[in-house]
Amino acid sequence: MPEYEFVKYEELEEGKIVRILLDRPDTRNAQNRGMLVELDDAFREAEKDDTVRVVILGGTGPLFSSGHDMGSAKMIEEQTSHPTSKIDGATREGAENRMLQEWHYFFQNTLRWRNLRKITVAQVQGTVYAAGLMLMWACDLIVASENALFADVVGTRLGMCGIEYFGHPWEFGPRKAKELMLTGDAISVQEAHQLGMVSKIFPTDELTERTLEFAKRIAQVPTMAALLIKESVNQTVDNMGFYNSLQSCFTLHQLNHAHWAEVHEDRYPAAQVEDGIADWRNPPPVLLSVPDAVEGPSTKRQKA
Repeated sequence: MPEYEFVKYEELEEGKIVRILLDRPDTRNAQNRGMLVELDDAFREAEKDDTVRVVILGGTGPLFSSGHDMGSAKMIEEQTSHPTSKIDGATREGAENRMLQEWHYFFQNTLRWRNLRKITVAQVQGTVYAAGLMLMWACDLIVASENALFADVVGTRLGMCGIEYFGHPWEFGPRKAKELMLTGDAISVQEAHQLGMVSKIFPTDELTERTLEFAKRIAQVPTMAALLIKESVNQTVDNMGFYNSLQSCFTLHQLNHAHWAEVHEDRYPAAQVEDGIADWRNPPPVLLSVPDAVEGPSTKRQKA
């Protein structure tokens, strides 16, 4: 099995199931460049192995992922030391640099994982923020712990129109997407389940075990049937405009970055406190879109 610094790769059920875990619990699995490159490699390892039928994507610690790494020591070091700091547009200037780097490492990689030739299951817990949504949305199915919440706070904390892989209207619905992005509010796992974004809700302390049971059921489906089920659904939403929408919204995302870089003397490509947004380093608490949603029926009776 491959060994990584920022992710774990585990073979289960005689290799039929692979579990990939984001493994930076000290940063709540914030996505630095090294993690994203290793994750891409891990997905490819699972994809090329014909024994593998299902890939589980999870995270160690209390949160699945807190989103992009906004400034840890490792992230700052990688800006000049990581191999990708010299390729894929990294040596270009201005908006071209940022556009090409984000296209390769925040957008195309996520799209590639969405189209992986295996069935993928996101196993999520805690509050999933912003770019954490991108990772789980790239998966075919999402199962979550009963303490899971989902929020994209980049509009209220960074002045940005969402994240690079803009699945919001497709996952939340158009009006709910606008509400959540304009307020920074979160939806509970119960509401996410009602929207169809989350397939199963499991007790937090049983999440790993129950997700594996769920994956084992899926692994029993003949591989050709499983792949064509995935492809039929993906091609349907692509024909409804999903793929073209992602491309267009990525360009809008870059325009949003360019706006802030142009109006700031220091060229910082996102809103700052003086622009009227909350300080992301010390933000107000995230509120629930439906405050009493967490008081819904017990989730312990759901079957894998």
